[in-house]
Amino acid sequence: MSRMGDVLAGFHAAWEFESDSVLIRYERGIRTPRLFQALGERRVPLAALAGVELSRGRRGTVVLRARPRAGADPLMDAADGQLPEGSDPYRLVLPGDRETLAEYYADELRALLPGDPGPTTSCLVAPPDPPRQFKAYDAKASFDGSTVTFRWSWTGASSAKWKTGDQYVPVADLAGVEWRSPEALEGHLRLLRRGAPAHGAHVPVDQDPSAVVFGLGYGPVHESLPFAAAVLAAARAVGGAAAKNATERMTPVAVGVTRRDPADIADRIRHLGELHQAGLVTDEEFAAKKADLLAEL
Repeated sequence: MSRMGDVLAGFHAAWEFESDSVLIRYERGIRTPRLFQALGERRVPLAALAGVELSRGRRGTVVLRARPRAGADPLMDAADGQLPEGSDPYRLVLPGDRETLAEYYADELRALLPGDPGPTTSCLVAPPDPPRQFKAYDAKASFDGSTVTFRWSWTGASSAKWKTGDQYVPVADLAGVEWRSPEALEGHLRLLRRGAPAHGAHVPVDQDPSAVVFGLGYGPVHESLPFAAAVLAAARAVGGAAAKNATERMTPVAVGVTRRDPADIADRIRHLGELHQAGLVTDEEFAAKKADLLAEL
């Protein structure tokens, strides 16, 4: 920004502009959305943004809103468009007399945004820190940074969940999460496990031991959404590291024209098949690496 350290204060939040990021500080007032209060503050790198918009709000206000890139912020990825306008952490509402100033900062931000605003596989905005916990209708959910735990409630959990016992799921076993707002019907948090069949998502959440059910007063947004974001970020980090290590292990090292032991090649192809079956290697990568290994025979 042209004036590093400038602050634009609005209702419930203030944006502090730096050369490569925006620090958003949320108020803790009674009328401030509870999600904002739970977040406290967030530093958003400019590389995490896809665009900036300025529009007229209600009652003579103006609204400055930044749009994060898909994949850049696990909180917004987990929310999946379910947050109402008033709870959007990228939305700054300003008095109407600050429209000119807001327009100036909107132009400044647009000029500094990356040339490619498309999706990213990198988590550019820090997720909420674990440990995290909240009370669902049928369980107590907790996350310590490496394992998600569901402890079933004897008053709310279905018999199907009781039979499976409390759940302890390492993030290494997760491909992601499915969060459905408690402010809508059938609110829930579902853990999406790696290698699980696609039809698993159609199991009713009250019968699925990988899911907890929300309800009136259970799983509020300011508790369950940061929880979901922290789990999602951890699962992506583990998955990215596993894929990188798998690729490194699969890369053949050429030494002259020496041929490899056929038994060694067979073992490596078998290992490659296991990675492919687990979803860590795509069909194209599997075919290409297998062909490379067979060429070494």
